[in-house]
Amino acid sequence: MTTQPQQRLAALDDSTLPNLPSHTASLFQAKTSQNLTFEAIAAHLGRSEVAVAAVFYGQATASAEDVDKLSDLLKLDRATLAAQLLTGYPDRGRAGPMPPVEPLIYRLYEVVQNYGYAFKAVMNEKFGDGIMSAICFNSKVEKEVDEQGAAWVVITLKGKWLPFTRF
Repeated sequence: MTTQPQQRLAALDDSTLPNLPSHTASLFQAKTSQNLTFEAIAAHLGRSEVAVAAVFYGQATASAEDVDKLSDLLKLDRATLAAQLLTGYPDRGRAGPMPPVEPLIYRLYEVVQNYGYAFKAVMNEKFGDGIMSAICFNSKVEKEVDEQGAAWVVITLKGKWLPFTRF
């Protein structure tokens, strides 16, 4: 009988804690103790994996329904979780230094450095003068395996197009 290897879970980098909300550590601890992936939590909440991870990092809002489902799934006190997730506003963009030093995050930054103007040119040709919203936005991460067995990351960024207005 062969056993499946245990799935490794995303861990919290303790060096980022000073820049993150207090609930981040408790959510990650509960996620680990329940041996849950972001995929499993997202399925339970009916949200995307990226949205759930953003809630954990304090970069997205949670609804009252999210709090109910998270407290049940993660075995956390609902009142405490509600006080942490339903008060205040997300604080985006301060989780780490700029430019990023964490290698995977730096590579994402590097994609924009290397191809940002190419993305902009193509978007302008397709949509006109404007920007892609990061507010009216969603994203997903998928794994694709090619014929040789190599794993590829597929990141979808979907933002509403916001044309610039004349003034």
